[in-house]
Amino acid sequence: MQTSGQRIVNRLRASLFSSLLRQEVAFFDKTRTGELINRLSSDTALLGRSITENLSDGLRAGAQASIGIGMMFYVSPQLATFVLSVVPPISILAVIYGRYLQKLTKVMQDSLAQTTQLAEESIGNIRTVRAFGKEITEIEKYTSKVDHVMQLARKEAFARAGFFGATGLSGNLIVLSVLYKGGLLMGSAHMTVGELSSFLMYAFWVGLSIGGLSSFYSELMKGLGAGGRLWELLERKPELPFDEGVVLNQESFQGTLEFRNVHFAYPARPEVPIFQDFSLSIPSASVTALVGPSGSGKSTVLSLLLRLYDPISGTISLDGHDIRQLNPVWLRSKIGTVSQEPVLFSCSIAENIAYGADDPSSVTAEQIEKVADVANAGAFIRNFPQGFNTVVGEKGVLLSGGQKQRIAIARALLKNPKILLLDEATSALDAENEYLVQEALDRLMEGRTVLIIAHRLSTIKNANTVAVLDQGKITERGRHEELLSKPNGIYRRLMNKQS
Repeated sequence: MQTSGQRIVNRLRASLFSSLLRQEVAFFDKTRTGELINRLSSDTALLGRSITENLSDGLRAGAQASIGIGMMFYVSPQLATFVLSVVPPISILAVIYGRYLQKLTKVMQDSLAQTTQLAEESIGNIRTVRAFGKEITEIEKYTSKVDHVMQLARKEAFARAGFFGATGLSGNLIVLSVLYKGGLLMGSAHMTVGELSSFLMYAFWVGLSIGGLSSFYSELMKGLGAGGRLWELLERKPELPFDEGVVLNQESFQGTLEFRNVHFAYPARPEVPIFQDFSLSIPSASVTALVGPSGSGKSTVLSLLLRLYDPISGTISLDGHDIRQLNPVWLRSKIGTVSQEPVLFSCSIAENIAYGADDPSSVTAEQIEKVADVANAGAFIRNFPQGFNTVVGEKGVLLSGGQKQRIAIARALLKNPKILLLDEATSALDAENEYLVQEALDRLMEGRTVLIIAHRLSTIKNANTVAVLDQGKITERGRHEELLSKPNGIYRRLMNKQS
């Protein structure tokens, strides 16, 4: 049973993790990471234990109680009926207790999830906590959360004590009832000493079994309380499809992108519109730069192209096909991205670069070194003692911003995408490295559809088209020189601010 329990927990965790990774990004905007981690670890373990290891004790106690009650009726139906009259009140108490414990366990697991979330945020952002000197504040907040869990545990302890006290008392009452009623029956010659002795043994056996059943029932209710949240996550259907839809023919795939009358607001903030009647056409094999004030929604354009979200209305098309009809996994396999704040995994530099490939295990060391050199990352990587095997730390914390940016560029280069999305890809580089990386990106852009979000003039001036995003729509569009010649244009004001 213990082995079966481990198998069930493993399967639960794998199924839950699979279900979580298939959910749409909006789900993660609303649900905290620490809570999900607690579901994966604590809730699955509690549920697995309650329906396996605990189940064997429950089955044994149930079998013993059934056989014992049967033998009691066989020896003396009259005495058995009298003795077992104590069971109905205990059953009613058990139902009330079970429902209370199930709700209490659910609340306790939620509280534990909040505690885990707080710890995960504080430890994950330890540099920020240390920089602001908020260690004591975070300790106090965590202690408060733990104290709340303790209060709930105390409630559970009192409930268990009352229930087990009542069931233990009922077991003793059964034995005492046998002695009392059996003595009366013996006195009236309705029972022999041998029958009373055997009946007493069965009654004692049933009393012990009731104690075992009480423990089983209590653990089962705790498991069901923890399982409620798991079933919600396991059965939740993602609002966006995961791996289904149309796949375009490789030969006819050009990479032409078009936004048409798009309206969008983030699901977590539906009252704050980002785009209102947003339209933008990006021809295949062209470079389009998107500029605009901070917070105007430039990075949101990339999220919509990757289909992390769907627009409220309007269409986004790829080669004339609405991307809502396309397979999202296939779509993202054709798009390479370098974000403003690239996130690396806590593994080696080589593994982080190879992550961009469809099959990372098939990527050779020569391929990794080649794209690293093109991204101007090879030199600083080779200066590390372990070279490409250097572990970058959690989220790449052991590297500088410019180093992380170049590794992210190398990761996108290895993917060799048809569509390239660059979100301030050179923002963390100094002037010399920016020139070298920009030169490499210029070579990479040939024959690809490229959308660049940028503020730097060096990135913008070489684009085929510059589009200005303001107040949820494209207000100006043209080449850099054309837009700069407009005396009252938004683009000119942006460039003046930059200079």
